Amino acid sequence: MRILLSCLQSEKDHPLPAYDFWRPYFLRGCEESGIECVEIPGVDWAEGLLYPRGDALGAWQARTWQAVLQFVRREQAKSPVHLFLTYLYPKQVEPAAIEELQRIGIPCVNFFCDNVREFRKVPDEYRPFALHWVPEYEALPMYDRAGLPHIHAPMPCWVPPQLRSVPLRETEPPTFIGSADVVRRDLIGRAVQAGADLVVRGAGWTPGDHDRRAARSVRKLTTIVGNQVSLARQHGLSALCHKVADRLLPLQPPPLRPEALKPFVSRDEYVRITRESVVAVGINRVPTAQASNRKPLAYSRLRDIEAPMLGACYLTEWTAGLEKLYEPGREVECYRTAEEMSFKIGELKRDPVRRRRMRESAQRRALSDHSITRTLMRICSRLAVGR
Repeated sequence: MRILLSCLQSEKDHPLPAYDFWRPYFLRGCEESGIECVEIPGVDWAEGLLYPRGDALGAWQARTWQAVLQFVRREQAKSPVHLFLTYLYPKQVEPAAIEELQRIGIPCVNFFCDNVREFRKVPDEYRPFALHWVPEYEALPMYDRAGLPHIHAPMPCWVPPQLRSVPLRETEPPTFIGSADVVRRDLIGRAVQAGADLVVRGAGWTPGDHDRRAARSVRKLTTIVGNQVSLARQHGLSALCHKVADRLLPLQPPPLRPEALKPFVSRDEYVRITRESVVAVGINRVPTAQASNRKPLAYSRLRDIEAPMLGACYLTEWTAGLEKLYEPGREVECYRTAEEMSFKIGELKRDPVRRRRMRESAQRRALSDHSITRTLMRICSRLAVGR
């Protein structure tokens, strides 16, 4: 079986945040599944995220999708492509090209991981796809209302075979790894106030960062009004209400003790610390225009798959649908409040036997039920795509 993959591939570095980490997961997952993954040479998929809607984006779409169609026609003459698997933002999609690919017999499936954070409704550009891979449980009603075919499947994650066992030693204290934002600062600060024995690693956590303000130029009233109109158009009037609420009643995250803050880590250290922490902590809330910071949006993130696959003893923030991934209390633990996070960390610290049991059962569940192989099998079955 051959899959054509569009996953923000680029031969150059772009000033875009974390755009290139999905590709190796998809490539390794397909390889392990015995699926040949085909990429279009010379196409810079990430470049399409650089441009606002307008002439530059239109030019990128024209040359990119022309290259896609030309490549596919050549490939089809040599060896069939059975599926086009994409990770595309709406503005990258050329609906006519998707329709043409499906006309010649290649079903197109789009994966998108931030539906509930980015959209109020499914974008019209997504309508031509044969199937939508939707990882967020909370986004399913959005696709139901749109009447679009979709499959609810976990975030795509792949870990090397040598990491598919639980660690022999626990060398790190309970740890959260991730960059700082105001909702994470507030949650962790309150958990530490409640007694949580917790270490934080990542960018932006150093003392005082949340009090600094970048120098701002004086903006014209027309610019300010224009920004608010743009926000309302994209996210609705509720987004303006949330923004006003956050300005009038800003969160005041409690300060963290210096000893709770550790240096940023490399990818290899991230993996080791996640595996070897007494408890690996996940946070699912995010700052977004869709909700206020005091009642933040939360949905299951990639770490809910990755940490258990790595053999972590995993404590994560509860979200709707999490019980469809794991058995809470046996495979992973969950918290709903900062105080409960603190309590659960203490409870797990005192019970090494339970931690070991959780590591083994969660890893077994994640590797068997939540692998890319399993999801691709479901997609192929749904679309009647054979090998």
